Amino acid sequence: MTMRQIVLDTETTGLNPRSGDRIIEIGCVEIVNRRLTGNNYHSYINPERDSEEGALAVHGLTTEFLSDKPKFAEIADELRDYVRDAEIIIHNAPFDLAFLDAEFERLGFPNFVEHVDMVTDTLVQAKEIHPGKRNSLDALCDRYGISNAHRTLHGALLDAELLAEVYLAMTRGQNSLTIDLAAPETAARSDELAAGAPIAEVLVLQATAEELAEHEALLDRLDKEVKGTCLWRTEPVVPAN
Repeated sequence: MTMRQIVLDTETTGLNPRSGDRIIEIGCVEIVNRRLTGNNYHSYINPERDSEEGALAVHGLTTEFLSDKPKFAEIADELRDYVRDAEIIIHNAPFDLAFLDAEFERLGFPNFVEHVDMVTDTLVQAKEIHPGKRNSLDALCDRYGISNAHRTLHGALLDAELLAEVYLAMTRGQNSLTIDLAAPETAARSDELAAGAPIAEVLVLQATAEELAEHEALLDRLDKEVKGTCLWRTEPVVPAN
């Protein structure tokens, strides 16, 4: 069964669609069966109003730059066709959905979720996986080793591409967590061990200097995250006799 997912991000003129703030950019990245396809969607949008000063500092999209771009009504059908029946992945989904619903309502369309299969919020997922940690997109990129060095201003397509990589890293292994309860070979080996059968000589491979250096670098990053000494650098407590 083909699994089609769309990672979506928007940029807006401000924080509140109820007070008239509008979408000015939409970026979407397609994932099919956990692979990036390159079939992405991107559009700048003329919001027919100025951006608030704080929002402009974040996205850098001026009123002049957006003045000749299509209005949302002109791209709405293309966007609906692109996302139709897919799972939509958004970081902090209520924010983007509020803006999309406001734009759809202006055109007399049903809410955004009515056009798609489901919406997955990666912020909710991240909080479950990393409770008590910072789970912004930047923090997650840092945590999963995804380079966002080229990101000076926010951009919807760039953020969607970064989020796609974060999502794939964060959910890696979910599809392969299987337990083979009836593996006959494993069962036979267990019987041998229980019966006291001789165990083959264990080969011990020493880590190379490069591997040890990578391990130390990983522990350094873990120390930084916990703001102290991570578990793997603490001495085991030996119980008193």
